[in-house]
Amino acid sequence: MRSTRIAISAAMLGALALPVLSATTASAAPAAVSAAPASSCSSLPPLPYAVHAKAVTIRSKASSKSTALGVLYKSHTFSVAKKSGNWLYITDKSTGVKGWVSGTYVYRDIQMCLD
Repeated sequence: MRSTRIAISAAMLGALALPVLSATTASAAPAAVSAAPASSCSSLPPLPYAVHAKAVTIRSKASSKSTALGVLYKSHTFSVAKKSGNWLYITDKSTGVKGWVSGTYVYRDIQMCLD
């Protein structure tokens, strides 16, 4: 009697689950076909460097104790020529001053892709 109940219960569960499974696969198929292709994060160029403070001191050497040459403001445009540890050698395009700035305040934002 006990084995008969188990067999009947399994058969009933199988019969109930079959329409549910076929309905979900039928409705999921069109969604997969109409989905837009995902773009790869590796194909995106890195974000530009930006000043993440009101202003940063431009220095003669990659050290906070070196001579100050100027100030790089948040609104200024600049280019990065090289890196040394946490320091960046930049050219301030607004003023023409060249020197080192701390990477603590000047860095690239990161991109996050959800593929």
